[in-house]
Amino acid sequence: MIRLGEKQELVIVKEVEFGVYLAVSFEDAAEHVLLPAKQVPAGSRQGDKLEVFIYRDSKDRMIATTKEPKLQMGQVAELTVAQVGKFGAFLDWGLEKDLMLPFKQQRGKVRQGDKVLVSLYIDKSNRLCATMNVYENLRTDSPYKAEDRVSGRVYEYSDRFGAFVAVDNMYSGLIPKKELYGEAELGTDIEARVIGVREDGKLTLSIRDKAYLQMDRDAEKILKLLDSYEGALPFSDKAAPEVIQHETGMSKNEFKRAVGRLLKEGKIEIGEKTIRRKKS
Repeated sequence: MIRLGEKQELVIVKEVEFGVYLAVSFEDAAEHVLLPAKQVPAGSRQGDKLEVFIYRDSKDRMIATTKEPKLQMGQVAELTVAQVGKFGAFLDWGLEKDLMLPFKQQRGKVRQGDKVLVSLYIDKSNRLCATMNVYENLRTDSPYKAEDRVSGRVYEYSDRFGAFVAVDNMYSGLIPKKELYGEAELGTDIEARVIGVREDGKLTLSIRDKAYLQMDRDAEKILKLLDSYEGALPFSDKAAPEVIQHETGMSKNEFKRAVGRLLKEGKIEIGEKTIRRKKS
């Protein structure tokens, strides 16, 4: 069976002026696909086997190519948006015909020149298309273990579970809600720490450092924020959690711990509704 969207080793069953026809075998020659003449390796003859990729041309005819696509069925890859049209975006995947990314398969708005993380699927019209819903095609056999540092892209966000991350654009990872720190927006590339590997191989991540290191980072962030407010924040650690989160990207507990560190070090003073930086 000739499989759309995959590389296969097929046999030349017929030579014609404009190329060669390929099939799984001579016995299955009724199901064949054309490899255009410009793609046929020099010296190829009937009976030879060729490794080709199967896709559809500009007229939606199944066709073979010896070119290497940037994406195949079951894989995840980062592709560049070549242009945006009426029904979706078109991605450069290394072949003559760009790959369609329908609007309904997008996560957020994409623009020409953007790099998007996608997988392949076959639509109802039996055409190859791209989707940004890559979860099912991410691998679970990563080499990472707890405390390793990794990088990846946030490809989906759930109010219930947290931020889903494609580590190295190929491995499945999740930043639980409690580990989010205001820096994991949809489509962003992030650095994270592995805090666990599940039994199914999926990675549990955090963009927070270990507690004592994170407190140092948070304290430094508050000092910079104080400088931007000319030395006085218009709210204290008694402010509503929503206010603190919006202004600092921290939870109220994180903010209070960092403020406590700075107070103990004598770098700030706390009023009823303000926090001021002490002058040295």
